[in-house]
Amino acid sequence: MLVKQITAAIEEIAPIMYQESYDNCGIQVGSGDMEVTGVLLTLDVTEEVLTEAINLQCNMIVAHHPLIFSGLKRIAGRNFVERIVHKAIKNDITIYAAHTNLDNMRAGVNAKIAEKLGLINTRVLSPKANTLSKLYTYAPLNIADKVRDALFNAGAGHIGKYSECSFTSPGLGSFRAQGNANPTIGTAGGTRETVQEVKIEVLMEKHLERNVLQALFAAHSYEEVAYEIIPLPNTNQEIGAGLVGTLPTPMPESTFLQFVKTQMKAGCIRHTALPGHNIERVALCGGSGSFLLNDAIAAKADVFITGDFKYHQFFDAEGKIIIADIGHFETEQFTPEIFESVLKKKFPNFAILLSNVLTNPVKYFC
Repeated sequence: MLVKQITAAIEEIAPIMYQESYDNCGIQVGSGDMEVTGVLLTLDVTEEVLTEAINLQCNMIVAHHPLIFSGLKRIAGRNFVERIVHKAIKNDITIYAAHTNLDNMRAGVNAKIAEKLGLINTRVLSPKANTLSKLYTYAPLNIADKVRDALFNAGAGHIGKYSECSFTSPGLGSFRAQGNANPTIGTAGGTRETVQEVKIEVLMEKHLERNVLQALFAAHSYEEVAYEIIPLPNTNQEIGAGLVGTLPTPMPESTFLQFVKTQMKAGCIRHTALPGHNIERVALCGGSGSFLLNDAIAAKADVFITGDFKYHQFFDAEGKIIIADIGHFETEQFTPEIFESVLKKKFPNFAILLSNVLTNPVKYFC
């Protein structure tokens, strides 16, 4: 098993292109061509986690939070990042991170929180725009179904909860094959040909463009395949920040907060005033989610669960919503379970282990 096979499996559900501009996802230390003896999954890469990996003979660490966010000018052991990088290189350990690219996927970090809280009818709280494209292509009638199937199998044609979505319209195509061509219809150097064709339109997420085009070219009978790709400004309901859903049964506020505290293993919850209403609609965001407060209010959520709210930001709730800050670590601590599920499904007989190190740097005196 190679590092690049492990990273490819993760990037199937969390493509790197969806990381935020400030982020640094991917391989941090090591090489994609290195043979992997075992994988250790963690939220953070700490010196203790690195020692654990060495002791368990895992030469690859997959983390949610990147070890390196900005460039290193030297590796001199002046801080924990430099010490970890030095020790990882010395012990041939690859370090890989999937951070905001996993945050931004509907089935990512926020879905794991929603699962722990039993939320239903979930949707992305703040969908991203400019992640979709429209593919137009043309095919003769006798291979139209084959072309459509190839596009669908490559991932095109998904709209929310629906798959194999397309639009087809008939038309008359024309061409003249030059002398060095190898036409499917007509002869090279002959006269202009006309053929009954259909125009096929499908949506696709931008990270799938290469695979979809490869599938199109492989399925098509024409030597030169006509196609157009048009970027769309539409929001994508499968990619974006945060999540909002509902509880199967409404709960009193204090009961709900105790439920969250238990389910999320939170030491304590910082929250705004409780107006005395039942909790039914819940917005959430793993990590630092204060930037989504207005989205949570617009979604008519009763409560917004996240971490890292600053003192003055609590005033921004203005009685419209309950802010429940359970802590950064607490919202994301179950993220390694996502990696575990993906990798064990893909590589069921390979050594994939969850770290036993508690990496939360914040302690509570209660």
